[in-house]
Amino acid sequence: MEAIVIGGSGATGRELVRLLLEDVRFTKVRVLVRKAYFEEQDKLEEIIVDFDKLSSYHQVIKGEVAFSCLGTTLKDAGSKGAQWHIDYDYPLDFAQLAFNNGVSHFVLLSAIGADAKSSIFYNRMKGSLEEAIKKIGFKHLMILQPGFIERPNSNRFGEKVGLKAITFFNSLGFFRHYAPIKTHQLAQAMIESVFSYGSNVQVISLKEMRALTK
Repeated sequence: MEAIVIGGSGATGRELVRLLLEDVRFTKVRVLVRKAYFEEQDKLEEIIVDFDKLSSYHQVIKGEVAFSCLGTTLKDAGSKGAQWHIDYDYPLDFAQLAFNNGVSHFVLLSAIGADAKSSIFYNRMKGSLEEAIKKIGFKHLMILQPGFIERPNSNRFGEKVGLKAITFFNSLGFFRHYAPIKTHQLAQAMIESVFSYGSNVQVISLKEMRALTK
């Protein structure tokens, strides 16, 4: 299979690309990036693009499966409008171009609580993206909704505090849906979802993600 990825330079995306390159089921891995990031490797094709003009690169958005890990934080984006542009517009454009080029499987990294009608901005953004991509009509659409993503060597103070807090509450039996999942486990679940579900739309919970990686 040939795969194409956006968000490959992020924490989960890096693990995804690494695992795809190691996986004999994939013969080609294309990664769309804003600037050069990866070392040259067999099977890897790194393509530098302007995400604001993604349609200009439509001819390279091809393969059997597309993975979307693209996302940013409100702090890094600078405003809600900028975050929406990165987290919603770019993945949706990517999905539509992939569909137009015959990609049959689309794997979207979303988030628990995604709801297009939510009063919470982040949840509404993620939910709106899910609904928009569902309407495109992929033969197979897998949507993963992790809670807390445990990034290796994260230096974000909020993430460290959040990890300790959620781990504590999990030990008491609370907030199990938000239990941490490591980036390499999440990436592996994204890959295995391609080979595990037959329905046209599959929303994958944390419990199901863990089962996929066993």
